[in-house]
Amino acid sequence: MNKFMKSMVIGGLAVAVVSGTTIVGAAQSQNTKMVTVKAQSKNLIVLIGDGMGPAQVSATRYFQQYTKGTSHLNLDPYYVGQATTYADRGEDGGKIVSGIVTDSASAGTAFATGHKTYNAGISVSNEDVSKPFASIIEAAENNGKATGLVTTARITHATPAVYASHVRSRDNESAIASQYLESGVDVLMGGGKQFFITKDEKGKRTDKNILADFQAKGYTLVENTSSLNALTSKTTKVLGLFGSSHVAYVPDRTPEIPSLAAMTSKALNILSTDKDGFVMMIEGGRIDHAGHANDLPTMVQETLDFDAAFKAAIDFAKKDGNTSVVVTADHETGGLSLSRDNIYEINIDLWDKQKHSSESLAAALEAAITPEEIRSIVTANTWITDLTDEEVQQIMAGDGSSYKREGAYNAVISKRLLVGWSGHGHSAVDVGIWAYGPIADQVDGQVDNTQIAKASAAILGLDLNKRSTELQSKYLYPKFKISRDNEVLYPAEALAIALGGTYKGDTAAAKLTLAKNSIEVNLTATTAKLNGKDAAYTVDIDNGKLYLPLAAFSQLTGKTLKWDALSERIVLR
Repeated sequence: MNKFMKSMVIGGLAVAVVSGTTIVGAAQSQNTKMVTVKAQSKNLIVLIGDGMGPAQVSATRYFQQYTKGTSHLNLDPYYVGQATTYADRGEDGGKIVSGIVTDSASAGTAFATGHKTYNAGISVSNEDVSKPFASIIEAAENNGKATGLVTTARITHATPAVYASHVRSRDNESAIASQYLESGVDVLMGGGKQFFITKDEKGKRTDKNILADFQAKGYTLVENTSSLNALTSKTTKVLGLFGSSHVAYVPDRTPEIPSLAAMTSKALNILSTDKDGFVMMIEGGRIDHAGHANDLPTMVQETLDFDAAFKAAIDFAKKDGNTSVVVTADHETGGLSLSRDNIYEINIDLWDKQKHSSESLAAALEAAITPEEIRSIVTANTWITDLTDEEVQQIMAGDGSSYKREGAYNAVISKRLLVGWSGHGHSAVDVGIWAYGPIADQVDGQVDNTQIAKASAAILGLDLNKRSTELQSKYLYPKFKISRDNEVLYPAEALAIALGGTYKGDTAAAKLTLAKNSIEVNLTATTAKLNGKDAAYTVDIDNGKLYLPLAAFSQLTGKTLKWDALSERIVLR
């Protein structure tokens, strides 16, 4: 149990004494955690080590022991349990998948909102017409708390996105950036500038540059360490964009690219001035990316960067006395093993001999024509001066994945380091949980990742369901198709039901009803009638499923429904 808390069982009730405050709840079982009604913490800090499975943590601890003589990570004393990571069933390239192996979007939705969803879904339900789920940060906004998102990935990437946006696909990062503008989140720091500027400005947006919109709402734009350091506690809103895409890996950073700990400290300095408290999420986003690439030396450096950010957070929490901290991961990445080839050893003395990340070499490796060029690139970045002909050919051939020669380079390095990888994707292993403060007893033992959100809401006294209901009264997120005439069409049955109506149909006809209005569709003639009169709707039948345009549903509901093409959602009001 966390040292911050003492607990006992009295008369079948679990009683936790937290800094002199008594919380009473039902006796806990392995999977049912105590839920409190009254807030027990004013502030909450959630830290996510993206891709940080048990082996990643062990590797980083071993490295620190070897290189610094330090026996433990900053995280270690606060370990309380582990979480499952599975998602809902869903589709992947048209194939139905079980969801046992999650992605960051579905896992993030779970620990941000308390709900499971499909891989790629950003805080929306797993339905043909999805509903938005509110996150702990959105619920905190309702209670007047300051909020922040800090990451070394793009700020529009899946893990930060689940806390303050809602889209059917995590790839819709321009929409995520735009939704941040309306989210009320006070501090946004990470990479991803490309999703705030246009293609003409070397960005990704097809509509307009939205940086000026953020500044008009009072956000101070910072893009380097100097401007970050210049911020004071009097600053109330910050948009920090420290890279066009992700923030550079630790071994590739210049002094003007801040560490995760530096971003965390500055965000805490700003958010902690709010009298109502704050909620923030801090992500070590590039642990995952190094795992995907199978770049162990860089992965270790990214995990140490995350551990340093945790120290900044835990030091604040201990000094503040009214802050809960919870740490977990969305999943493990790479299937890392700390040994290989039946050799009972790892060459840890070589783990710090790589100068820069494999990502920084990728372009040069792909451009290399001769074996001598490959040897030169490898020698310049590593300790290796005896690259064999076989290793050279392995690199030049690539590893058969999207990582090509970079992947093969990392395979050569990993073999020499005596570590192994199962591939370039995620795995389904449980991940660790670390915690401090009143939240600790609600996330200990073996829990599901949704418990992180539920415990967060409980210790802050927030109502996730209330905030979700508010969002669901405003938006729906349907699957849709676009006709040859560029008209957006929606699944009639699913949308009619989502709007509160009914649908009856067979292979010949369908009838949609809501209140006093009805739409009858002849599926054979592809014609429609609204309340008995001919209606000029496009009627589309796709694999036996009826699709209709939004005008039909506006007339069915008697309301003017609008299509937000950027966020791919229906605006109900």
